[in-house]
Amino acid sequence: MLASAVLMTWSPKRLIHIESLADSPRRPGYWLFAGHLLSIWAIAQSNTWLGLSILWSARRHRHLTWCWRRNSPLLLPLGLYVVFFLVSVITSLEVSVSARELKSLLGLSTLPLAILLVRGTAEVRRLIDGLLIMTVLIAVYGIGQYIFTDYGPLDNRIPGPFSHYMTFSGALLLGTFLLIGRMISGTGWKNPWHWLALLLVSATLLLTLTRGAWVAASITCTLVLVWRGRRYLAVYLAAVAVAGTLFLSFAPAPWKARITSIADPRNESNYDRLSMLQAGLYMISERPLFGIGPGVVKHRYPIYRHPTAPRFKASHLHNSFLQTASERGLLSLAAYLWLMIASLQLAYRGYQQEGGPDGERADLYLGTMLVIVGFNLAGLFEANWRDTEIQRLMLFLLALPLCLQNEATTDRDGTPS
Repeated sequence: MLASAVLMTWSPKRLIHIESLADSPRRPGYWLFAGHLLSIWAIAQSNTWLGLSILWSARRHRHLTWCWRRNSPLLLPLGLYVVFFLVSVITSLEVSVSARELKSLLGLSTLPLAILLVRGTAEVRRLIDGLLIMTVLIAVYGIGQYIFTDYGPLDNRIPGPFSHYMTFSGALLLGTFLLIGRMISGTGWKNPWHWLALLLVSATLLLTLTRGAWVAASITCTLVLVWRGRRYLAVYLAAVAVAGTLFLSFAPAPWKARITSIADPRNESNYDRLSMLQAGLYMISERPLFGIGPGVVKHRYPIYRHPTAPRFKASHLHNSFLQTASERGLLSLAAYLWLMIASLQLAYRGYQQEGGPDGERADLYLGTMLVIVGFNLAGLFEANWRDTEIQRLMLFLLALPLCLQNEATTDRDGTPS
């Protein structure tokens, strides 16, 4: 009953009462799929739910509809991405190392499973609501870590329930964009619970001291105002200037240092990123089509690094685009960009066709667009696409426009979907 009350309070006009969900005739596959996303903070549990989703779908494949023409805008680039990935494993400089990366193919199944198992407005909204509630809960957990444990300093940043603070900040960032998408559509900004949720998630994102996430959130919010609220842009910029001045005046020293170091090329971390950029470009120039091999960057980085680079070893290149191109080649990078742009176009088309900001599902389309833009902006500073937990959330959100379009379809046994 407590969970039911939370769900109803969150958005009473849009959320379905949890008691009614128990009587829902939806396929068990939907709940298995939802379980793998809502338990993303515990990757072992998420893997279990995802495996069960795959097994259930394989057993029920005769009863599941699959329209290639409707779903090909996303399935085609994803399929090419998988093909190029397999070729990059075969042509890798260290095949045995790259072969271990084949396990990542399991996570890529999230997108086709979403198209198969999540259909229509009710199911999509229910799952998005669950993800938002999960984001708020992990934010509160992170705040508790900051207050009651020794987490917090730059050398011991809060990881939330995840194993790494970058994964935590990535999950918070996606939740932030979904919340903003809901608030700028219709009358979502009038709901005080949305503001409270945004405050908690944003505050926790600040506490992670993750500069790339800060920059991505700031730029994305500015783009939203330029697009949707130009008359408020001057007020927004003035508020940011005032808040920035107050922040630099009264914030703790570590926070000030993180803010002021963002654009400082003399900062050791920034210079290290530039060194990684140079090393990645060397890797791409040597093996442009299929890269040096998945998982090989961390083994070969000392060979390509600049002599003055601060770190001798690096597990990744702190840039999604550079990481993909260096490990898997420019063809894989092209497939990745195609996938992102295709989903962005589908979301924008649905948003426009359904009445823009006043459409019934505007918040879902807006949230998807903001997530895609913000995620790739953050990808300029961190290799977030290689992060299993974040990648699975992204794959579902990329599939969201098609999940909404599949509302009118039915299963082959005649059951309305």
